Amino acid sequence: MVVKEKDSVSTQKERIALLNEQLSPLRLDDPMPEAGRKVLLREFIRVLEHEPGSRIGEDMQHVHKMRVAIRQLRSGFALLKDVYKPRKVREFNDGLRTVMRVLGEVRDLDVMIHDLSAFHTTLQGEDARLMAEVIELLDQRRVVARENLIRVLNSKSHRAFIKRFTRFLTSSETGQPSATMTTIVPFQVRHVLPPMIYARLAEVRAYETALEQADTETLHDLRIQFKRLRYTVSLFADLLGPHAKTFIQELRTVQDHLGRLNDISVARQRLLALMDDLEGDQTNALWLYIHHIESEQPELLAKFPATWQHFNSRT
Repeated sequence: MVVKEKDSVSTQKERIALLNEQLSPLRLDDPMPEAGRKVLLREFIRVLEHEPGSRIGEDMQHVHKMRVAIRQLRSGFALLKDVYKPRKVREFNDGLRTVMRVLGEVRDLDVMIHDLSAFHTTLQGEDARLMAEVIELLDQRRVVARENLIRVLNSKSHRAFIKRFTRFLTSSETGQPSATMTTIVPFQVRHVLPPMIYARLAEVRAYETALEQADTETLHDLRIQFKRLRYTVSLFADLLGPHAKTFIQELRTVQDHLGRLNDISVARQRLLALMDDLEGDQTNALWLYIHHIESEQPELLAKFPATWQHFNSRT
């Protein structure tokens, strides 16, 4: 088993090295299919870089960063849906979705165990003992989830997907729709990217009219729109001038604020579902944690208008 793992890591490093040789800088006059290939290849390399660490599981950040890179890829395909053949987009989105699902199972448990373990340090006596039992149950589930992740990553279908996706990203003609010689349409990055970004920005700013009475569901939807805008800008940041990095950080600040509100809501739902599998007083330990995280919510809601106003200013 150890030999196979070493061989797998070695093969992965070789693949990454070869793909890095294929990377080239973005240009404003790149045809959009070619530019899309470049940005998708960069994110694909990040997926591969974090795959070995996601298998091993010693650092939970590998699973997190691998998921982020896959999200970037899927966001890229959503942005470029009119650039490539729909069949190709569906094919690769399906493959990415499969990996995303098993990574998500591990990531959710990683986060839950991490947060509950931190809260556990504040408990004493019976509460501490009960929380330790809950964490042990979740850790057992994480072992199963990681085995499922490794099974998917080792599968023939996943290896075939990696090969097909690699060919797609390193062959500039692959997957591009046929063009007609009689129609002149915007096709270079400098033509197509600005309206793409402004469309994403408009989707975010449209929420300005609804924020005064916004509920948690509306704020969750706004978080998704911020994420789409950030991913779009991040994919093409190399072409967007010296202020792009600052703008991306501004987007991340708002997204993190909304993300914490969403984390509280999601955690409550998952912990309530988990209670069905607990015994006796173990649920009491979870209720303590739910009350703890929900105490953050009023302050987060109260501070959000200032966070939004800062983002939505002229500057």
